[in-house]
Amino acid sequence: MSQYYDPQHLPNFGNISEGNPELAEKFFAYYGAVFAEGALSVREKSLIALAVAHTVQCPYCIDAYSKECLQQGADLDQMTEAIHVATAIRGGASLIHGLQMLDHVQKLAM
Repeated sequence: MSQYYDPQHLPNFGNISEGNPELAEKFFAYYGAVFAEGALSVREKSLIALAVAHTVQCPYCIDAYSKECLQQGADLDQMTEAIHVATAIRGGASLIHGLQMLDHVQKLAM
């Protein structure tokens, strides 16, 4: 294996149940219910998942939801825009924490 993340892990995700089948069954039931059609379409949920995958930097999720988005009819423009939304939120979250730094600096400078 020449890379840290093994692409073969993704198709074998179900094997995680070997350590605790009962908890895995509950997780996969929940996961399936979350991604079922509801107030949001499966396509919309796939785009959200793609954006979150980039935010948490999970290469397995990026692979899975890039494929899922395409299968659900999303196009490259929509997928790219979803990633930019995630980037804006993540960047904004970093910047807002700068106010904590600013408060700290102002207290120390007084």
